[in-house]
Amino acid sequence: MSLGDEHGNSGGYGGTGQTHTRLPEADVSPYAGGRRGGRTSSRSLVTVVGVVVLLIAAIAFANRGGDDSSTGEDDDSPKAAATAPSGKKPVQSKEAGIPSGFAHNRQGAESAAANYSIALGSAELFNKDRRREIVTAVYAPGIAAARQADLDRAYSNQEFLTNIGLDKDGKAPAGQTFVSRVVPVGTKATKATADEATVEVWYTSLFGLSGEGSTNPVTESWYTTTYQLTWIDEDWKVTDFQQKDGPVPVGRDQKASTADDMTKAVEEFGGFTYAR
Repeated sequence: MSLGDEHGNSGGYGGTGQTHTRLPEADVSPYAGGRRGGRTSSRSLVTVVGVVVLLIAAIAFANRGGDDSSTGEDDDSPKAAATAPSGKKPVQSKEAGIPSGFAHNRQGAESAAANYSIALGSAELFNKDRRREIVTAVYAPGIAAARQADLDRAYSNQEFLTNIGLDKDGKAPAGQTFVSRVVPVGTKATKATADEATVEVWYTSLFGLSGEGSTNPVTESWYTTTYQLTWIDEDWKVTDFQQKDGPVPVGRDQKASTADDMTKAVEEFGGFTYAR
């Protein structure tokens, strides 16, 4: 997969997809003294009751017991796997700030793929020194050197950096924040042997520049990346991967947040470690 696939104008992290989004309008929040019209108290009551009913149903569903279905641990056919704790200890170590020491099984491979997708889709990859640390931690030793050279060439391409609003060092303009964040939604192991695994990671990504005056605002995109993993030195490592668009949900007609709110969210909300 080329870098253009990840961050191109027609797709990738910077693509707009088909999401229908309303741009920020005048502040009509109660804190600004504005009002939202058109809804009666009876309609609001019906909405609240409906939400409560759905919440109760969701809780009941989540607490169901007696599921006699197979866990699929020894079955190579892909199945939807619960995200509840499996009873196995999560990873306790990190390499270059990235979770490591994953379990030597199907779930360990899925957790590794999810965590690696976050690292490989982060803004840190635009920093040369940090990029070298990430590649060394994520890729198999025999693959890392070649992949490092490819990424260095791609991420130092001035035309590419200019198109996404960054300078030659991969830094955002003064007063703006560069956002590149991957949020895994789910994983699926389509192959899992003793030392090899193929794992698909479905995720949404945020990409762009937040801040006043940004000409490349933060947008949301959806992808599935298939990782080829191998068990090396007591851990799962990436040997290859391919990315494709979607599945893409239908976007709701929500008002886009202001540049200030987006910047605060990115700075204040940290990411997660995906291990179960």
